[in-house]
Amino acid sequence: MKRNKLRFILALAAALALLAGAFCVTAAAAPGDVAPAIESTWNAAKGQIETIVNKVIFPALDLILAVLLFVKIGSTYMDYRKHGQLELTAPIVIFAGLLFCLLAPQFLWKIIA
Repeated sequence: MKRNKLRFILALAAALALLAGAFCVTAAAAPGDVAPAIESTWNAAKGQIETIVNKVIFPALDLILAVLLFVKIGSTYMDYRKHGQLELTAPIVIFAGLLFCLLAPQFLWKIIA
């Protein structure tokens, strides 16, 4: 019983090794330059990607950062009233991120394209 189980496991391991070797040889034997394929795919989809990023991604990020900025300004004011200390680092960093996201569509596609 154990001998049959051992033979089955060895046969299965050999079959898997042959199968893996066959696929590795096929992948390794396919030389070529893939840059033209990637460039043509990018050029074909660039307009759609640019539209989606400009009309969906950046407005969503702007909304999230604007809400976060107002919440942080409110919490900073409450901390100032409670402790008498004004800490503006976090609101300034969030405001800088919001400005970057608002202005990014104007220069981002000049850099990528």
